[in-house]
Amino acid sequence: MFCRVIEEGSISQAARISFVSQPAVTSQIRQLEKHYGVALFDRTGGKLMLTEAGSTLYPYAKEIIDYYKRSEEAVNGIANQDAATLNIGASLTIGDYLLPSILGKFQREHENVKLNITIGNTPNTLASLENRDIDIALIEGIVSHDDFQIKKFGEDELILITSSNHRWNDKNEINIEELVEEKMIFREENAGIRKIVESILEKNNILDKVKSRVELGSTQSIKSAVEAGLGISIVPKLSVKKELELGVLKHVSISGVHIIRDLWLVEIPSRFPKKSLNVFIKYLKEQIK
Repeated sequence: MFCRVIEEGSISQAARISFVSQPAVTSQIRQLEKHYGVALFDRTGGKLMLTEAGSTLYPYAKEIIDYYKRSEEAVNGIANQDAATLNIGASLTIGDYLLPSILGKFQREHENVKLNITIGNTPNTLASLENRDIDIALIEGIVSHDDFQIKKFGEDELILITSSNHRWNDKNEINIEELVEEKMIFREENAGIRKIVESILEKNNILDKVKSRVELGSTQSIKSAVEAGLGISIVPKLSVKKELELGVLKHVSISGVHIIRDLWLVEIPSRFPKKSLNVFIKYLKEQIK
């Protein structure tokens, strides 16, 4: 309940989603404070704020809950043919375009494993891992965190796409300087892929020369805009595999430019790893080969 109050931001909200009264939640928090002999929340000024002691306790509390759940799963699995729940978090490109077929095959071969999938941007996915809401994070981009175990499991290429009737369709490749002649469609400012693309353009001294640009909030909306002839874009190759096969979008190479980004598998090391997690990681690596 202590963790739930922190994560929901208030005692009232924690009580509501727990189907108990506010006094019941307050009583549990006070019992915890009595046990530790310190205040865990500062209740002055009408706001509920964590004290230094509360902030210190929180990560331990999350780990206690996590290990309790793992202990239940491990013991129950002995009598239940290794039944397990695996919580997987994935960034948008991986979750939308890479994982579905892999998870479908995995589920058919491991029917006793229940899969919970959460898809979001990389920062949110890593935050969920840090909070132990998921067992593993599959992301693109650079990760730096002392508590994480990080392993590369694959690669994705970023490619230039145009509509099927674009004027470049009779070319096998273009020079990067030619991009300034077109309307470029970018992801939103803080998106990881936006930073990669802008870095490449800046390195080739053309970022400031791209005067005509559009921002869209998802890869799917960018694909639709390019298909409609509203501009060109650089996107993950994984995300346009079907469209390229159907011919509704075209891949045009950029001379001398090959953009590869790594795909990362991120875990929090544990003395008692889930058996189902190790099985999934092994299966994932076999499928990506």
